[in-house]
Amino acid sequence: MQRGDLLLRYTVLAEPLASLVRDDQPYVSVHVAKHRRAGINLASLMLLALRDPEVIGRARQAPYPRLRALLRVVADADHQVDAARDFRFRLPDATGQEHWLRLDEIPLPPTTPAAYPRY
Repeated sequence: MQRGDLLLRYTVLAEPLASLVRDDQPYVSVHVAKHRRAGINLASLMLLALRDPEVIGRARQAPYPRLRALLRVVADADHQVDAARDFRFRLPDATGQEHWLRLDEIPLPPTTPAAYPRY
């Protein structure tokens, strides 16, 4: 994909990825929770960056429905880093009570596509 002066290349690596998660490769399975948490925190940082007034308009036009839904939900929500070093957003629940939620705990509309990987 050409983005101005930048060329982004994406490569699908189904077979090498499968070799990482085989039963005889315990490193990934032993550390899966840490990797998942790191990914959630990285995604949270990206959402915070995309909320910047200079870029949020373009971010809202991205062809990614889940990103657009998350931007709507966390639009102006306060955020913090908790004692476990996880990013959390202060958002109301169905009753209007506010809670500190990690990105993967935020309820999204039922029409929002599932997070990747979808299994």
